[in-house]
Amino acid sequence: MNKSQQPALAFFSAGLLGLGVFAFIYGDFAMVWQPVPAWVPARTAVAYGSGVLMLMPGFGLLSRRTQAWSVGILFPYLVLWALLKVPGVVVAPGIEGTWLGLGELTMLLAGGWTLFARLGDIPLTSPLAFLAGDRGVCIARCLFAVSVVPVGLSHLVYLQATVGFIPHWLPFPKGWAILTGAGQIASGLGLLFGVLPRLAAWAEVGQITCYTLLVWLPQVVGAPKERLNWTALFISWIIGAAAYAVAQNVAGKKRV
Repeated sequence: MNKSQQPALAFFSAGLLGLGVFAFIYGDFAMVWQPVPAWVPARTAVAYGSGVLMLMPGFGLLSRRTQAWSVGILFPYLVLWALLKVPGVVVAPGIEGTWLGLGELTMLLAGGWTLFARLGDIPLTSPLAFLAGDRGVCIARCLFAVSVVPVGLSHLVYLQATVGFIPHWLPFPKGWAILTGAGQIASGLGLLFGVLPRLAAWAEVGQITCYTLLVWLPQVVGAPKERLNWTALFISWIIGAAAYAVAQNVAGKKRV
């Protein structure tokens, strides 16, 4: 695999820069997605700090000389980000929406972990060596696969809400809602159990790309002043970038 990990790096960078800029524009976190309670002291300052932690690796990923420290900042930040969703799952494990929120963030974490494993320059003698190299990529891929399943399941559990996001020009919106959910579940399971894993990974990239371009981009065009639409666009974008990072590290069949 090309050490530069392009073009996933460029996509990931764009998503981080977009979310980082929004943190500074609004002095707040990405709506709903970053579950930092309102009672947190100096919450606005923490939000600005979060913006810095997205902008720094966002720019750093664009240069080979700064990629190693960029993924070194990004990976633990994404771990923390995902951990903030764990209490919701513990408190309400029977609510699929809590698993959806965690799944989206662990999908993002899996993409960042993949970049860390490939670009982090972790010495073999380091205690963190198990997180890097081919082993790290494999663990990140499994995490991504497990994470995709609850995201796809949410399309079926919240079917009517999903139907509302289907572009109006598509016929049989309920069918598309079911198909997208089933498709994501199939991608996750295929990647997890090694059933056409490369196809499963790229199918997931294609699905998220479609959501970004057919659902959220039109929302932004239709209501460009709505903060939620822009946030959702960048969130969908960066999850797609994470999926891309995972997919381009799924090896194809070796030729004999």
